[in-house]
Amino acid sequence: MDKIYVIYWSQSGNTQAMAEAVGKGITDAGKEAVVVRVEDASVADLADAKGFAMGCPAMGAEVLEESVMEPFVCEAEAVAGGKTVALFGSYGWGDGQWMRDWVDRMSGSGATVLNGEGLICQETPDEAALAECEALGKQLASI
Repeated sequence: MDKIYVIYWSQSGNTQAMAEAVGKGITDAGKEAVVVRVEDASVADLADAKGFAMGCPAMGAEVLEESVMEPFVCEAEAVAGGKTVALFGSYGWGDGQWMRDWVDRMSGSGATVLNGEGLICQETPDEAALAECEALGKQLASI
């Protein structure tokens, strides 16, 4: 069974819930989802993947979490070329600029961002947002 990694950072649990829903979509589509906190992830696991997912909430002035997620994303950019990447996360303020910046970064590294944009939800994901996350996982599993 093909493994698809879903790597995330979550402070309050909102992005974790989204990651688990993306993983459920991958599993429902018949692939093996490996949902892992970024602290426990390895960029080496992504090197041979056709695609993977990453999730992070907006932090500070609409940026990625800086101590763990940002360094991981920098490393992931080096192996993202030619891969399909699904991006997701929650936010509590702003207008989603952190996600647009992240999409631009991953596209600039040669990745194809699934749907051309990241999936975002404000605060705690509701049932509709979790259903969108599951659909994103199914899409990623179909690449």
